[in-house]
Amino acid sequence: MKATTLNIGVIANPQKYEVKSVFKTALKWAESKKVTLFVSKSIYELLKPKKSANLILTESDEDTIQQADILVVMGGDGTILYTARISKNNPKPVLGVNSGRLGFMTNTQNEELIEALELVRMGNYKLDRRHFLKATTSNGSEFYALNEFLFTRNDSTSMINISAEYDGNPINTYWADGLLVASPTGSTAYNLSSGGPIVAPGSGVILLTPINPHTLTTRPLVVSADKALTIKVDPQPSNILFSYDGVVEEIQELPFSVEIRKSKLAFPLIQLQDQNYFDTLRKKLMWGQDSRRIKN
Repeated sequence: MKATTLNIGVIANPQKYEVKSVFKTALKWAESKKVTLFVSKSIYELLKPKKSANLILTESDEDTIQQADILVVMGGDGTILYTARISKNNPKPVLGVNSGRLGFMTNTQNEELIEALELVRMGNYKLDRRHFLKATTSNGSEFYALNEFLFTRNDSTSMINISAEYDGNPINTYWADGLLVASPTGSTAYNLSSGGPIVAPGSGVILLTPINPHTLTTRPLVVSADKALTIKVDPQPSNILFSYDGVVEEIQELPFSVEIRKSKLAFPLIQLQDQNYFDTLRKKLMWGQDSRRIKN
């Protein structure tokens, strides 16, 4: 496939110890291929790379997104979620480069970066479109999450009561430390740590996972994303926190009600030819690995 001229925007978390090296590698490649990199002034000042004719500084990450054809996100899954949040209304294909620890959505390692960038330049990739969840409150406020919405207590003194309805039918009233409402993308994040199931992206479902429920018979639930899931929080002694992909807000007025559905908005992750979801499970989570079968 013929290579095309590319403008690549870089979104990075400079606090990750490998990001400086990753950025240096990307810039050297860009110079050799006459590709333009866009990066915000704030990231540039923290990384302090050499000056280059192939590097253009922008006023903000949002400006970088506006200028770019492709985004290269350097960091971990937190950096991916940040990018998803600020680009949801102007989505660009995203190549995630792991410069953190697990990096479930950042499949490309630093040593693979040159090959990955070349494949992207040649257009040799697919897009894995990960849909957001959309939460709409009773007063019309809207929130979006690529991974999950979380309802939890603001202190450690008591459990909270949260009710859930699906398509107008009561599901349960949860007495727990909190309740997660996750997308398939978020199934391998907090949901997995809380005992929820792993669900492949594109499954078209929503996951409800109680956090430390008081009743042992209360289990995670998977429902179709085609109908409305309603979460209600009635007045209670504890202050309640509502968060979307780690952005936390305290609920100011109770009762509080929010309707959650699959959004039409999607986050386009670049998937290279040698990458697939189940390979990622095995590599990142050691999924199915039996240490008894590993020979010394």
